[in-house]
Amino acid sequence: MPFFDSAGIKIYYQDFGSGEAVVLVHGFASTTEHNWGSTGWFATLAAKYRVIAPDVRGHGLSDKPRSPEAYGYASMGADVTRLMDHLGLQRALLMGYSMGASIAIELMLSHSERFRAIVLGGIAYDDGLEDKADRDAIAEGYRADDPTTIKSPVAKAYRRFAESMPNDLKALAVLIDAERAPFDPAKLAAVGMPVLIVVGSNDNAIGDPKQLAKMIPGARLVMLEGRDHMTAPADPHFKDVVLEFFGVAPR
Repeated sequence: MPFFDSAGIKIYYQDFGSGEAVVLVHGFASTTEHNWGSTGWFATLAAKYRVIAPDVRGHGLSDKPRSPEAYGYASMGADVTRLMDHLGLQRALLMGYSMGASIAIELMLSHSERFRAIVLGGIAYDDGLEDKADRDAIAEGYRADDPTTIKSPVAKAYRRFAESMPNDLKALAVLIDAERAPFDPAKLAAVGMPVLIVVGSNDNAIGDPKQLAKMIPGARLVMLEGRDHMTAPADPHFKDVVLEFFGVAPR
């Protein structure tokens, strides 16, 4: 299994297929295999592209530090560019889902020269965990020694999902507690690359994606009818619109 050292953090990644590289960044408490493999993305993209897909730090088979300083979108985004450097990739296509889309936005704003086009899935300007009460409840739920003591339905759901993956709940709690500042609207307004935003029409885990689409010049928004935050990644139409978008985006 391939790993690389990202400034002292061991990152696991998958690398297969051939052609132009597509980097995939998964969502919170998920893994690259769960977010992209089991939903058919690996097979779909590898037919035409080289697929690079890391387990985000704090997740899956990658290192899971318990220090707040280890997290934040800038640190997690740096793992992506360091992985590209490790593989000798100067430029790639990029797709992130949920938390992975927030990491992709960070990269879009800080390293736009490294990416030809970006897909943001399951994301809005309010990325779904901006409510401090929910964030605190989820973090508390992850830290609970006895899950039966968790009272918040949201925290219970997040705990069940996290426990279904190879996660360290204490590390995920630290990630939630890490500093997270809203993206600067002025910087979003200055984006000049092709951006596709894809969200399920029934996604209640995030805010209104139309606001984010309006903030990024030329961004295209696609709503997946009847899909929610958990079911959108497997939707065949999601794959169709991404393949079409990557195919026509200027080189």
